[in-house]
Amino acid sequence: MKRMQERYNALLKRTEIVAAMDSQENPGFEKARADIAKECKADEEAIVIKAVRSHFGRHSFAIEADIYDSVEQKNKIEQKPKAKKAAEGAK
Repeated sequence: MKRMQERYNALLKRTEIVAAMDSQENPGFEKARADIAKECKADEEAIVIKAVRSHFGRHSFAIEADIYDSVEQKNKIEQKPKAKKAAEGAK
């Protein structure tokens, strides 16, 4: 993995990175998170993967990620997934 861009956002207390990764198949969000955590020596729970992009037929992927200073800071900033309605199953 090679870091292409890296910038610290002091307001949100996170490092925003774009990294390039070579792989035979799409690494997916979980593998990308684990690789970035190992490369940047960060807590895996404090990393949010924004995108994993590639071009058809190529084995290189661009990964956009945010690495927060702490898990608490990530929970404050990042949007939480909406809960599914319990009434939908009762119809």
